[in-house]
Amino acid sequence: MTKEPTNNIIGGLIRGQLTGDWKTRPECLQLLFAADRSHHLEKEVIPLLKDGATVISDRYFFSTIAFGATEIADKEWLAEINKPFLLPDLTFLIKVSPKVCLQRIKGDRFSVELFEKEESLTKVWQNYEELAEKFADVYIIDGEKSIEEIFGEIKSIIHSKLNLC
Repeated sequence: MTKEPTNNIIGGLIRGQLTGDWKTRPECLQLLFAADRSHHLEKEVIPLLKDGATVISDRYFFSTIAFGATEIADKEWLAEINKPFLLPDLTFLIKVSPKVCLQRIKGDRFSVELFEKEESLTKVWQNYEELAEKFADVYIIDGEKSIEEIFGEIKSIIHSKLNLC
């Protein structure tokens, strides 16, 4: 299991921006995401894959485009700076309405982060839907179902893709 932003130095800078501890231009933030991803792949993901491990990552390339495009109009630039990186074999986008997202966030934490506003989350989801149409093996899952139903749907897709019983 991995996640982005990571817990390394670059990931810490990103988290500082997301929480409002410091501010830079959106382009700088996206370049930090790309640098964090490069380090993440080099030091963690690729070695695990070479060892035959299955890697599950919370957030990756598609999140960069979906969230980044809320502040940067040039989606091609966002895609270009992420072009050198591996694409996932499978991607699950968990669809939850912005209102429900914010309710869940407020129930779990004391504050919201940079993109956690209803209008931003609406744009983010529109961007995710565009990406799901452009890339193979991207599955949209209804995130407002029960945890058991969501897990069952994901497990079924994985079994189908891997030809498991």
